[in-house]
Amino acid sequence: MEDIKKIIGKNIIDLRKKHGLTQAELAEKVNYSDKAVSKWECGDAVPDISVLKQLADYLNVTVDYLLHEEHQEKKSEPPVNHIVKRNQKMITFLSVALVWLVATILFTVLDYVPGISWQWIVFVYSVPLSFIVLLVFNCIWGTTKWNFAIITGLVWSFLLSVYLTLLSLNLWMVFIIGIPAQIIIILWSGIKKID
Repeated sequence: MEDIKKIIGKNIIDLRKKHGLTQAELAEKVNYSDKAVSKWECGDAVPDISVLKQLADYLNVTVDYLLHEEHQEKKSEPPVNHIVKRNQKMITFLSVALVWLVATILFTVLDYVPGISWQWIVFVYSVPLSFIVLLVFNCIWGTTKWNFAIITGLVWSFLLSVYLTLLSLNLWMVFIIGIPAQIIIILWSGIKKID
């Protein structure tokens, strides 16, 4: 049994490195902690069969590949993962750029409407909207640790947008709402996954 633990561990290490992943990133993809991945890689523990299947699917190999020391190299070679990550980042940033394109179009159209002098506000609300787009794509492709930073930016930019919208009312106390919200975000980020 020790041999199979070591073989599985070595295969996980090799595949993780080929995909350019850290232990924490791989752990997040299979909903385990980085400590669990470390134990698997050291041969101290073996993931159960459902996790082995999940790992194999994510790393683009078969479960059989994870269980054997010898491999037919070219047939089971995983795809180049950095291209996929780059494309995901590009799609995310293109989506954010689309938010700003729509804001620019709205600004331009509203500039031609007589009696409207507040068209600049579309750019103000584009900031929290950009954070929402980033949050959605980060939830799909990114890592959880970035969600907390994005949510922080969303909360404070939204409060700033409300303040600037109602500038004539001088509602500076709206920023006090951000304090408990920020405390909740910090506490939420401290929750750890269970092995």
